[in-house]
Amino acid sequence: MMLTAVAMLALTSLVRADDELPIPADDYVYCTVCHGIQLMGNPIIRAPRLSGMDSWYVENQLRAFKKGWRGKHEMDLIGMEMQPMAAALTDEQIREVSAFVAATRSDAPPDTIDGDADKGKTHYSSCAACHGVRGEGNIALGSPALTGLNDWYLVTQIRNFRDGTRGSHAGDTYGMQMRASARLLPDDDAIQDVVTYISTLQDQ
Repeated sequence: MMLTAVAMLALTSLVRADDELPIPADDYVYCTVCHGIQLMGNPIIRAPRLSGMDSWYVENQLRAFKKGWRGKHEMDLIGMEMQPMAAALTDEQIREVSAFVAATRSDAPPDTIDGDADKGKTHYSSCAACHGVRGEGNIALGSPALTGLNDWYLVTQIRNFRDGTRGSHAGDTYGMQMRASARLLPDDDAIQDVVTYISTLQDQ
């Protein structure tokens, strides 16, 4: 439902100049129930903030859902909701949704994870090779920016990679690489520590 709403919104809204934000059409404003105003996220229903995500990454992930690389594992309950929605999108709709997401803006999400940032910095040294020292991402490596994401969402996804809930499909090359990296973190405390450190990169 979330992706369908965003797709409809994208198809009925124009992405305007850089200083103007896309406004959802009245008929589809209900998508904010899931992802919030300007896709700011809704932690109550575990809908992550999408505002300003790189369009290439959003497009890649929608295609991963559509192909069944994501959202097919029985433990990935949120992903299982997203997968059939992405599967219903055409390639053109996926491009339009991705462009809409990239054009939205909202305040950075609040911190909810209380880990040890100093320990997290040490763990992040290996992450920086792909995601950048400031968490800025690297399109050439298929690595998304990490800043601006909900910390609880990052924790969930790193655990999913570690446990094989995400990144296990043979066709998902980048996902498999990320799964191998996530398995270097020894335990849940280490995951919380590295995410806490990533949150400090937001202001850099």
